[in-house]
Amino acid sequence: MKKKIKHFIIILLLGLIAYGLGHAGYTGYKKFYRYRQENIVLKKIINRLEADSRVAEILVTEVKEDSTMEQEKTTIKFVEYDVGGKPIKPKYFTFSGNIIQFQSLVIRFEDMYVRNDDLFRGKSAYIFWKAFYLNGEDTEEFEINRMYEIPAGYKVSDKESMIEKSLWEKFWQYALNQKAAKERGIKNVQIEAPGSLFLPGYLYTLKIEHDGGLRIDANPLSNILRGEHIPF
Repeated sequence: MKKKIKHFIIILLLGLIAYGLGHAGYTGYKKFYRYRQENIVLKKIINRLEADSRVAEILVTEVKEDSTMEQEKTTIKFVEYDVGGKPIKPKYFTFSGNIIQFQSLVIRFEDMYVRNDDLFRGKSAYIFWKAFYLNGEDTEEFEINRMYEIPAGYKVSDKESMIEKSLWEKFWQYALNQKAAKERGIKNVQIEAPGSLFLPGYLYTLKIEHDGGLRIDANPLSNILRGEHIPF
């Protein structure tokens, strides 16, 4: 009888140990899976916060000497891209210098909208307002988009168009009234004017940082393109 009881206790203990090990293994797997998923989500959030998008490209198409004014005229081709990444009809601007800036209206949204990849507020919103060459009384400027209108190609969807319309119509209200801005999930509203020295042989790319503002990247064109007219 004692042997049977002892045998039963041993089997019970082994069963408990096996259950404990199995439970611990299952719990450990759950923790590992949760940790892995949390890391995947965290990486996505970081990527969204650090991401940027191409919004325009600029190319110097001509540098021509103006003998009457003893200076060079620089013509640039400005191509803006819509939210789907498609190019909008190019604009050409000619300036008396080659240090050119792009006056822009920029609205930054709270990080939570960027983290959650919100349809409209998932990255900073912008409108290119003017291209200009700063030269005191002889400053030259060209209009790109009208200030309080949604530019062509910028609409996200019909559903969100009222939000877009409201944002740009009330730009100054959001810039000067923090309470009104917070209600829209806006972190910051301001005018920016990124600029660069524009030279032939380079492709200039304007990018919007999803949690920040605009910047210009410059990259030399491949040598194979020099002197060639590329048909499309």
